[in-house]
Amino acid sequence: MSDTLTHECGLAFVRLKHDIGYYREKYGTCLWGYQRLMLLMEKQHNRGQDGIGIGCCKLNMPIGQPYIFRDRSAERDSLVKMMESQLTDYAELKQAGIIDENSQDFAAQVKRHFQFGGEVLLGHLRYGTSGEFGEGGCHPFIRRSNYPTKTLMVAGNFNMTNARDLNHHLIDRGQHPVFATDTQTVLEEIGYHLDLAHDHIYRRERDKGTNGRDIPAHISDELDVARLIFECGKIWDGGYTIGGIVGNGDAFVLRDPNGIRPCHYYEDDEVIAFASERAPLMTVFACEEENVNELPAGHVAVIKHNQDTPQCDLQISPFSNPQPYTPCSFERIYFSRPNDPDIYQERKALGGTMIHQILKEIDNDLENTVFSFVPNTAEIAYHGMMGALRQHRRGEVRDQLVEAQKSGTLDQDLIDELIMRNWPRAEKIAHKDVKMRTFISQEKGRDQMVSHVYDISYGVVKETDNLVVMDDSIVRGTTLQKSILKILAKTNPKKIIIASTAPQIRYPDCYGIDMSELGKFIAFRAAERLLIRRGQQSLLGDVHKACLEELKKPDHEMVNAMQQLYAPLTDEDISAEISAMVKPEDIAWDGEVCVVYQSIENLHKAIPVHNGDWYFTGNYPTPGGNRVANQSLVSYFEGSTARPYDSFL
Repeated sequence: MSDTLTHECGLAFVRLKHDIGYYREKYGTCLWGYQRLMLLMEKQHNRGQDGIGIGCCKLNMPIGQPYIFRDRSAERDSLVKMMESQLTDYAELKQAGIIDENSQDFAAQVKRHFQFGGEVLLGHLRYGTSGEFGEGGCHPFIRRSNYPTKTLMVAGNFNMTNARDLNHHLIDRGQHPVFATDTQTVLEEIGYHLDLAHDHIYRRERDKGTNGRDIPAHISDELDVARLIFECGKIWDGGYTIGGIVGNGDAFVLRDPNGIRPCHYYEDDEVIAFASERAPLMTVFACEEENVNELPAGHVAVIKHNQDTPQCDLQISPFSNPQPYTPCSFERIYFSRPNDPDIYQERKALGGTMIHQILKEIDNDLENTVFSFVPNTAEIAYHGMMGALRQHRRGEVRDQLVEAQKSGTLDQDLIDELIMRNWPRAEKIAHKDVKMRTFISQEKGRDQMVSHVYDISYGVVKETDNLVVMDDSIVRGTTLQKSILKILAKTNPKKIIIASTAPQIRYPDCYGIDMSELGKFIAFRAAERLLIRRGQQSLLGDVHKACLEELKKPDHEMVNAMQQLYAPLTDEDISAEISAMVKPEDIAWDGEVCVVYQSIENLHKAIPVHNGDWYFTGNYPTPGGNRVANQSLVSYFEGSTARPYDSFL
């Protein structure tokens, strides 16, 4: 993605099925679980660079000993620094003799003294879309109590579209929520039902005369985590994957009813593990694709702790009525790492489906066209495009040879001509300077320096060539205008075609991606310009009024009135306007710029299962999405830059 876009978060969860001494005996370390957690996070580091957090719950700790721990950081390179810090603490414990590798009690010493030497571990990588952006905004969040069955740790990849309603729900109960993030509302909602369940069992056992020391075991045995989530899910609207640990060792991972946010899990006789992506589980646990399962939408996975043994069972059950399955297509286009076998093939397909649009723009002149890609995340789609172009050209050559044979004109010269000419030319044109990008991001004069982020290969493109460059998505168009096109123009082609494997982004996202301000969407700004130039600016006012009227309705009755704004315009109209908008004015090159976008139809062909396309079509899977879309347009016309899902009050 050429535009900088904060997005998504990453979740990692590890539940050991044996005491940590087992892993020392088999793998040579008591930190096997901790290492698996950090590896899962490292393999998902693309999902969050604003900060990280890890949590641990130690099972069956003696009274008086702490049992739940957390560490968070919002520093640069926080994942590596945190792991180094924890391992330094571990080494210092050994050096001080607090834990002794030669002791028969070594595993017990590690568990008692090393904070993350426990059996239940939760990790999170954060890309912030709201709330605090320092350490205090990093997951996991903890709700502490002297009762383990009231203590709760939560982390997740989510946005709740109805954060305001959730906070008022808490207020109506007499609580005093802190309006920081929607994570707080999730923590408090689960915690509220946890308290109710705990208190119900506690009072019953107390009134029966059960010894107070025995009551915690009764509560742990009867605590029904799936039931708690069922109650909470009734009022949640959004896209979410949430992991949590109760202080008694019970744990859970749940996924929203529409499957918007991703979640996968792996289980064998040693461990249960969850992650936002499938490939990290395959890599970390050296397993095959078929051994990793997807957590079904609207389901919660519960790992119930048995007080007598670390052994546990994974139980998966629904907590919501079935909803249309609409997983986020941006996961496949851009966010998830491409070493997942399905994502790799889908990204190739995204590039391959665009060749007919591209061939039209270059008038089928492959011989005088150079194909490349920018940024690196578009490389796999580029390979898909090149494969499809070669297949297309082979088909042309085959048909021409057959026709020549039929007509009796087939000779060696014709064969040589057909085989040797008009084949796709692939070149590496743009090279990203990562160090320069890091430096620029810290400077106030960023706009003046951003064009130096990329270097080019000189002498590859001729003045008679078209230059086709594949991008995975174009959101704002800022980097395209201020950096990429300026650097590509130095190759002096006759025409530059930018091919976006994602369709035009026209609507805000409200389920975890930081795409909410309409004024930053180049497709929206292009539509607005077109309507004004065509004398249809009254439609803008009409849509504004329609959105205001929709916002007066309950969420479940609301429709996305913003869709009316695009009705008079074709995809081609908007693409042409974008092409004019992104062409830099302060360069000497006078060639043509053309931006082509993936069609919705081809998007669904390339990614048939992950069909969540609301940012392209405005078809939101939950009622809260329509409200956010309407509020986004109202905010734009009223000059507000606040995120439409940030209204906690």
